[in-house]
Amino acid sequence: MVNHPVIIVTGASRGLGASIAAWLGRAKAIVVLVARNRRALKHAAAQVQDQGGTAFVLAADVAHADECASIVTQTIETFSRLDALVNNAGVFGPLAAVADTNPDQWRRNLEVNLLGPYYLTRAAIAPLRRHRGRIVNVSSGAANHPISKASAYCAAKAGLNHFTCVLAQEEPLLTVVAVRPGVVDTAMQAYIREQGPGVMEPDQIAYYQNLKTEGLLEPPFVPARVIAWLALNAPEALSGEFLSYDDQRVRQPSEAFFGPGL
Repeated sequence: MVNHPVIIVTGASRGLGASIAAWLGRAKAIVVLVARNRRALKHAAAQVQDQGGTAFVLAADVAHADECASIVTQTIETFSRLDALVNNAGVFGPLAAVADTNPDQWRRNLEVNLLGPYYLTRAAIAPLRRHRGRIVNVSSGAANHPISKASAYCAAKAGLNHFTCVLAQEEPLLTVVAVRPGVVDTAMQAYIREQGPGVMEPDQIAYYQNLKTEGLLEPPFVPARVIAWLALNAPEALSGEFLSYDDQRVRQPSEAFFGPGL
């Protein structure tokens, strides 16, 4: 019989997702790490185990409903329970004005950022209900603040926030939150700095470049600690909310629970 919490984390092969998984490992959780790159997942899994957790690697693409269903099925078949789902997998592009966007790339963004969380949530609801589980949707400030040339990303994250609100109303046995992780030093920020020049306005790309050069990007472990704590302990009273990683209602208890750093 499994006595430790079982938590699925998508986009777990690097960056924020890998850090979330590592924090969960420190809490002795069983972490199901999901991403497309199996080699990178194995590296992230080793970090979970180094922190004292149990890692289970599943290579899958959350843009496909059948693969999402299989993620949940394999988790239940292996561990007989599911306590939380962290929908973290995300893509930023296409980086272009709406008039110039590639429709296939625009659709792919929504498939990963919005449909993926829907597919996984739908598959996970029944087993999560049995343990009054939690769903943490990793969103963005772009849900509320438009970013020129990033229409798909903004639209997907806005949809994810409202999906979170609706789900919280429909599923009283679950605690469902969305989280703004802040501006994090990950591959997504690198993508903006590399692809933004010539597409974004000069002052816009200068902002993103300055975040890096001035050391203003958060290291992934900082918002990841909050997200991991929510996956383990999200208060029912917060269900349906869009939380910022630096909201003291969640930052303080996460720091007290986990400690200062990985």
